Amino acid sequence: MAKTVEKIREFRAEARFQRTSPQKAKLVLDLIKGLRVEQALNTVHFSTKKMAPIVEKVLRSAIQNASYVSQEQGLDVDVDNLYVRTAIANEGPRMKRIRPAPMGRAFRYQRRLAHIIVTVAEKVAVVQGAPKADASAAAPVAKKSAAKKTAAKPAAKKAATKKAAK
Repeated sequence: MAKTVEKIREFRAEARFQRTSPQKAKLVLDLIKGLRVEQALNTVHFSTKKMAPIVEKVLRSAIQNASYVSQEQGLDVDVDNLYVRTAIANEGPRMKRIRPAPMGRAFRYQRRLAHIIVTVAEKVAVVQGAPKADASAAAPVAKKSAAKKTAAKPAAKKAATKKAAK
């Protein structure tokens, strides 16, 4: 029997043009990557970062997208079995601004915007019917390839030393 792997269903939500730099948004998003949805919501809810409420809103939207799509398409998606697959903050357009400077001059600076994307997916169990390959058969091949690598290296040449001028 061969392995049967179901296609992993992903559900995503975006919040575009958020008034923060992507670097600051990534600090919050890195906290929830790979976590189960319930644990990710708790983590974001109790975070003190300014972007935490926006990330929580996007995460809740992704969960709602999963439940909506599962109802519409007749899929069997267990919301309790979802986890945060990806959470990224891409850079949006920059707003160019001018700050007054001494002696009538002006300094330019940029206000950064971020696009926040959160993807949730359902953990799917893999059904295996075939026994694993014999590990002892693969071991001699690995030893031979390691021996070839060491034998193929040329001997290191000594660097020529400069003669001292007399």
